[in-house]
Amino acid sequence: MRALLAVSIVMGFASAADAQGAKKPNIIFIMADDLGYGDLGCYGQKKIKTPNIDRLAKQGMRFLQAYAGSTVCAPSRCVLMTGKHTGHARVRGNARVPLEPTDVTLATLLRQAGYVTALIGKWGLGEPGSTGVPNRQGFDYFFGYLNQQHAHNYYPDHLWRNEEKVPLKGNVVDKGVASKRAQYSHDLFAEEALRFVEKNKAKPFFLYLALTIPHANNEAGKLGMEVPSDEPYSKEDWPQAQRNHAAMITRMDRDVGRLMERLRELGLDDNTIVFFTSDNGPHREGGGDPNFFESSGGLRGIKRSLHEGGIRVPMIVRWPGHIPAGKTNSHVWAFWDFLPTAAELGGAKSVSDIDGISVVPTLLGKGKQREHEFLYWEFHEGSSQQGVRMGDWKAVRAKMGAPLELFDLAKDLAETKNVAAAHPKVIERIESFLRTARTESAEWPLRAAAKKKGKK
Repeated sequence: MRALLAVSIVMGFASAADAQGAKKPNIIFIMADDLGYGDLGCYGQKKIKTPNIDRLAKQGMRFLQAYAGSTVCAPSRCVLMTGKHTGHARVRGNARVPLEPTDVTLATLLRQAGYVTALIGKWGLGEPGSTGVPNRQGFDYFFGYLNQQHAHNYYPDHLWRNEEKVPLKGNVVDKGVASKRAQYSHDLFAEEALRFVEKNKAKPFFLYLALTIPHANNEAGKLGMEVPSDEPYSKEDWPQAQRNHAAMITRMDRDVGRLMERLRELGLDDNTIVFFTSDNGPHREGGGDPNFFESSGGLRGIKRSLHEGGIRVPMIVRWPGHIPAGKTNSHVWAFWDFLPTAAELGGAKSVSDIDGISVVPTLLGKGKQREHEFLYWEFHEGSSQQGVRMGDWKAVRAKMGAPLELFDLAKDLAETKNVAAAHPKVIERIESFLRTARTESAEWPLRAAAKKKGKK
């Protein structure tokens, strides 16, 4: 039996801005790739410099208990775009499964509500010519990578603009690694984002800026942390991969700052709500070492784990004059909540058959905030995994057939002590969620020995 937390935004419902007599807010969603909960200064990072994102947090609201849609990229992005968690989403692992015409994305809803919609960066939900490409899923404009593996390479020989392949002069690639490097894809995305907001300054826009930093180029082995320069860390007595890793994050921070400055220059600052987050926890790939920077922020696990370090992510939301500045918030929410949240902010039409709950009351401090009875994740790579958060309880089944582990996050945030044996009633209730929180999928059956879908 399918148990959805169905949410409907009433047809014709006024956006938060409309209710105050203002025009619809611009919406920018910036998502890093494999950035850990502890990789930003405002979340406790001591070595990597992130002054612009830290300033974003000081000017907005910083969430302490926000969760990604999954523990790897493609399913996390599917959850974000469709408002359905991985028990119901079309894409539940890193296989090349495209979105279908019947899937309703946030971009489609906002475009119907009068927004100009753009995706710049990494997509991962549809190959060239498929039903899942961004322009067939609600985006007016797309520039970036369609395929997750292609996105590993920061010096690709081509990107995509809408449905057209765009060669990148000077980049020569062999088996996913560039032998000649002229154009760094992240820098192209940063410039493209600046051009988009300037071009569309007179109309409401939704910009999904899906950056690839600090994902590794897996095909490059231990040299996978690709960046034009390791400044400002060149003189640090660190392994080269860690200098590069830090430089990637600081480079991204620089460009977040440039985007915020451009909004101010264009007079868009006060009417633009900006979200900043990551698609999942930190990686151990391309020479990266999450322990070196304590990238999980003291949480257990990294990318590909359903423990907190794999799915709890930084989340900062800023909207001057509407969201209180310098606040931290412990509301528990997840990527599937973004669709109803953005739809409400933008006055979009009714949405049903989703798992998300709008967090607008929490952001604006108005009205009663609905809470999730539970959050659910499943992940398919090797053996299937399942995870549930219910209140302060966190349950993880690391492989099918194994008993549930149970942790009390209020007392044990690092998930060090399995207390399942002491709380059989809690386990019984969570087991009931595991039976009803998902629909069967031919692509994503729960299995003890899943066929490997590939590392992305």
